[in-house]
Amino acid sequence: MPRWLPRAMVLALALVAAFQLGSWAFHQVTGLLINILIAFFLALAIEPAVGWMASRGIRRGLAAFIVFIGVVIVSAGFVTLLGSILADQIIKMIEGFPEYLDSVINWINTHFRTDLKRVDIQEGVLRSDWLRNYVQNSATGVLDVSAQVLGGLFQLLTIGLFSFYFAADGPRLRRALCSVLPPARQAEVLRAWEIAVIKTGGYIYSRGLMALISGAAHFVLLQILGVPYAPVLAVWVGLVSQFIPTIGTYLAGALPMLIAFTVDPWYALWVLIFVVVYQQFENYVLQPKLTSKTVDIHPAVAFGSVIAGTALLGAVGALIAIPAIATLQAFLGAYVKRYDVTDDPRVHGHRWRGEGPGLIARTRRLWARRPGAEDPGRPENPEDPENPERPQDGGPWQGSS
Repeated sequence: MPRWLPRAMVLALALVAAFQLGSWAFHQVTGLLINILIAFFLALAIEPAVGWMASRGIRRGLAAFIVFIGVVIVSAGFVTLLGSILADQIIKMIEGFPEYLDSVINWINTHFRTDLKRVDIQEGVLRSDWLRNYVQNSATGVLDVSAQVLGGLFQLLTIGLFSFYFAADGPRLRRALCSVLPPARQAEVLRAWEIAVIKTGGYIYSRGLMALISGAAHFVLLQILGVPYAPVLAVWVGLVSQFIPTIGTYLAGALPMLIAFTVDPWYALWVLIFVVVYQQFENYVLQPKLTSKTVDIHPAVAFGSVIAGTALLGAVGALIAIPAIATLQAFLGAYVKRYDVTDDPRVHGHRWRGEGPGLIARTRRLWARRPGAEDPGRPENPEDPENPERPQDGGPWQGSS
């Protein structure tokens, strides 16, 4: 056995073991890394406000604390108001449920000539195995729901703490990062950081603008239908549909539908139709245009980045995909060498004038070449080999050349 072979085998086994250990550790901390990524983009989003307050003489840590407290107070007040409205509407819906059930039973009996009674339906539901199994599963799933709620609260706390540290110690973090880089690389890192702040702020601005448009459109609909609490519901639809990715649209539309159902079941159907139609308009018309204006990326790139981010990181990827792609595009744009484009009409999508026959001319020529056809626009030139009227040898044109 060669002397180097045992050492090579030990080295190969050590590399494989290190790779397995690193892969295991990475999968264990994936959740933490995603939370840190979310916190970093949240810190970039509030960086303009914190920087503005710091420039006015307020300590940066205090400025970040004020911004975070303001966001928490507004969010908590909004959630509390919506919770009270939702509880009130659920109570009203439960109280009026017998009337709704009677109206549905009367409609079925009238149209289908049946003889259903509410008492029979209630007894059948209460004695059904489905209800018994549902109650048992709900009782056993209380602990799971509680654990998920506590886990979600802990995750929000983790994101909030990291966001506060990134926002409060932003300059210190940038200095620590630049201290291990040469001066040329330091300028690139600072430029990338500045671009990330600008693009993230533009993305938040576009989301806020779409939330305003969405809330106004749904407010008009709810006001026309006479649904109570229309302003609060419109704000709910606008914020939830824009700032909660993937499932935000469904959460946003469920609450107005529920409250509209307490007024009239047909109103809930109209709200559902409007939510679906508006969502298509927003996804394919409004969102690409606003995102391309504020984040300065092509609508197709914005749409594709959201799909790719969702495939990679789920809801988190959908939320941060557009600012991340916009930052990367703006940063790499400085390293792409560009040239002046020649003044060629083909660049603008059309040909040179006189460059070959046009479509109409080619169509007329092909039409004239069919058997037995005459081309009124062709001169009677005996030298033209394509002229079908040119006589053969010995004809009247012989000798004219």
